[in-house]
Amino acid sequence: MVAPEPDAARARRPQALVVHPVRVGRGGRDGRRHGPCRRAGPHRAAPPATPDTAVKTLLGYEMPPEVTPPRLATLWQFDLFFAVLVVVLGGLYLAAVVRLRRRGDTWPAGRSAAWFAGLLAIVAVTQTGVAKYAPILFSVHMAQHMVLNMLAPIFLVVGAPVTLALRALKPARIRGDRGPREWLTAIVHSRYVAVIAHPAVATIIFVASLFALYFTPLFEAAMRNHLGHIAMMVHFLAAGALFFWVLLGVDPAPKKLPYPGRLLLLFVTMPFHAFFGIALMNMSQALALGWYESVDPPWGTTILHDQHTGGAIAWAFGEIPTFIVLIVLAFQWYGDDQRQARRLDRRADRAAKAGGAPEDDELAVYNARLAKLAERDRAGRDGAEAEAGERGKRP
Repeated sequence: MVAPEPDAARARRPQALVVHPVRVGRGGRDGRRHGPCRRAGPHRAAPPATPDTAVKTLLGYEMPPEVTPPRLATLWQFDLFFAVLVVVLGGLYLAAVVRLRRRGDTWPAGRSAAWFAGLLAIVAVTQTGVAKYAPILFSVHMAQHMVLNMLAPIFLVVGAPVTLALRALKPARIRGDRGPREWLTAIVHSRYVAVIAHPAVATIIFVASLFALYFTPLFEAAMRNHLGHIAMMVHFLAAGALFFWVLLGVDPAPKKLPYPGRLLLLFVTMPFHAFFGIALMNMSQALALGWYESVDPPWGTTILHDQHTGGAIAWAFGEIPTFIVLIVLAFQWYGDDQRQARRLDRRADRAAKAGGAPEDDELAVYNARLAKLAERDRAGRDGAEAEAGERGKRP
């Protein structure tokens, strides 16, 4: 019996070449000659995938070409969150208008046009090339910010969505229960809404958050995180909607300012955006420098110069919403005066009819009060003159 070879010796032995028997002459059945069978070589792996660039890792897409106005309008960048938001808001508003129409009620076409103009403004800066270039260029980001914070909210507020919802929703079937309409009314008149809808609080949120975001590390942190970037844009939209809701006062609110107070609030608040733009134009150090160096395009200008351009946009853009708000306030003030005049005329007509209560005619009551005051003054003067005459006759 032969002892087995050690493993080391067996490993050193050359492996024999295995030769299959061949048919000499004509070859095999298929006409080909068969030779020695060689061992299969190692399996070749697929070539490694090309790694993503640093820009694609940060943005989710490659660096776009040089920015131009046509590319801002045509290089669409789909954003799921804002797309769903616009579709939901537009669908709910349209469904409420349709319900009113089927019920025989009317809804002003101007308010519907304003609402959908606001949604269109949101789409214009979140789904187009503006959204693609905004993370790369501070100037484009500032244009996006201004539209979301100061333009779209004006049209959304003028659309009066709360008033439409209160008219379209049906009251609860059982008294004391709370349906959607009752919950909406309770929210509008809640203590929390009363606090944040106070003109001073709404103005502070609208103005102070602007400086607190850009002049702190929050801005760069929001740019580096996708959810943080969405939260930042939602804050722009919500803060603007809150401020212009207080300023324009179309929907029900806990407290409504008189029209002179609204004008004062407008002219006090808007200059702060101009100050913000001037501050950006005069800065010698770029904001979120680490982020913009990571996504600095090869075709762009310097980061600081682009920031100065963004400051100029913030400084000049404030004129547009101010002009729009002034027009809206002028129409609201005129319409309110006309409604009040018609109400007084109706009360006067009711008082003038047979059996009408004279106190219903506010103008007549006011004139009667003035007549009484004039009669009292005339009686006082006559009494003083008579007393003076009596004194003159005495020796």
